[in-house]
Amino acid sequence: MGTVDNKLLSAIESLKQSKIKSLIDARMREFKGIGEGSSGEIFEELCFCILTANFSAERAIKIQKEMGEGFLTLPESELAERLRELGHRFHEARAKYIVEARRHGDSLKSILTSFHSQVEARRWLADNVKGFGFKEASHFLRNIGYDDLAILDFHIIDLLARCGLIEKPKTLTKKKYLEIEELLREIAKRSRLNLAELDLYLWYMETGKVLK
Repeated sequence: MGTVDNKLLSAIESLKQSKIKSLIDARMREFKGIGEGSSGEIFEELCFCILTANFSAERAIKIQKEMGEGFLTLPESELAERLRELGHRFHEARAKYIVEARRHGDSLKSILTSFHSQVEARRWLADNVKGFGFKEASHFLRNIGYDDLAILDFHIIDLLARCGLIEKPKTLTKKKYLEIEELLREIAKRSRLNLAELDLYLWYMETGKVLK
């Protein structure tokens, strides 16, 4: 693990002074709104995060908009067929995961608020939602308003490796995930951001987009 260089911090600070800040602030408000929404809205966001694993976030956003309440209501075979029609490459597996996750649907909000920390909530999700590891669980929690977890997708890993802050791991074990998360926590602290905000800034640096 390398030390955080001023070049990266300066790049983040520059973005904070640009129009990108208002886009990111708006996205953060949107996340809070989803978290304060109905159990159905929160479950749909969980389904979106199931779809994004090894798949394009932009395409998953389009599928989520098209699918609507289908995440909650369609039988597994129909859900798989609809995901296939909408272009998801892992339609059968993702349909299976979504249908299995429905058992948590109505109680998801109360389960998550029962934990003392965001880390505990993430661990529960990774252990109890098929298709979720730490990355997907962190992504989901961020998208419903949690702000103290890192989302280590390949964009973020590549950026940190290019900055000389980490060696790109061959496999992202839980131990390695937590190590890199601590590095990002330090970058967030020095940038006066929370981890959710930092993720959006770093993602923009890599992709030129502010998604979810």
